[in-house]
Amino acid sequence: MAMADGGEGLLDAMGGREQRAEVTGPLGAPVLARWACLEDPEGFTAVIEMAEAAGLALVGGGDANDPLRATTAGVGELILLAVGEGAHTVLVGCGGSATTDGGSGAVEVIGDPAKLAGTQIIVACDVRAPFLDAARVFAPQKGASPEQVTDLSRRLESLAGDYRDRFGVDVTSLIGAGAAGGLAGGLAALGAKLTSGFELVARRKGLRAALEGADLVVTGEGRLDATSFDGKVVGGVVALAGPTPVLCITGEVAPGAELSWPPGSDVTLVSLTERYGGTRARAETAALVEEVVARELAGR
Repeated sequence: MAMADGGEGLLDAMGGREQRAEVTGPLGAPVLARWACLEDPEGFTAVIEMAEAAGLALVGGGDANDPLRATTAGVGELILLAVGEGAHTVLVGCGGSATTDGGSGAVEVIGDPAKLAGTQIIVACDVRAPFLDAARVFAPQKGASPEQVTDLSRRLESLAGDYRDRFGVDVTSLIGAGAAGGLAGGLAALGAKLTSGFELVARRKGLRAALEGADLVVTGEGRLDATSFDGKVVGGVVALAGPTPVLCITGEVAPGAELSWPPGSDVTLVSLTERYGGTRARAETAALVEEVVARELAGR
């Protein structure tokens, strides 16, 4: 069952008719971003994965990123495109970003909230982080130095005041507003509703019902750390699984991360890097995941 929490993979999990559009990329160069249309009796819901327009993978990772310049302008362009196409709802997945611009790029592209009138904007957040924590918690993963983290934090503070003055919205009080470097908060300032991306996808896919009577649940992610239990897929799946055994396969594990499992959970954690080495873990990921699952099933 394809799952997502608002970050990469949301389009695959939600399905729909795929579209493509050229928009401004995270560092200014144009990128060809995917989005999707989910048809329904009212018309269609547009699904946008912000990582398609402003994702860290688009710039080649943190080492190649420019954290101070990275922008969400392309996300704003996708939203306006979907609204212009007649979407009654626009679902924006917030996760996997190269940005810590507080959504200012997208906000400036959209400009007037009146442009979104008649369209419901729902933001699927992959974390519960507050707006002002976006730089401190996540910017280092995006290539920001300690000095840049300080600069970005100051910029977020200034933006929070600007959003309060311009739109009458205090983004610092909203759970999840720090998702995607504060993009969630910026869109909330324009009237968007913030929600848990994992919970939204889990409801749509019927995950809770699928887990009933299961003998084993398999999940995983690239790197298990404290944020894995703050809105991400792994933490959500383990919490829903309850006492059902879970096999969690990760690329690597941050020190102490496994101590955050929900009480009463039964988790077997396998780090591909620890078991097979970093080179193989990155080069043979799919094959190694298959091998780990096969071994686990053979031992039951």
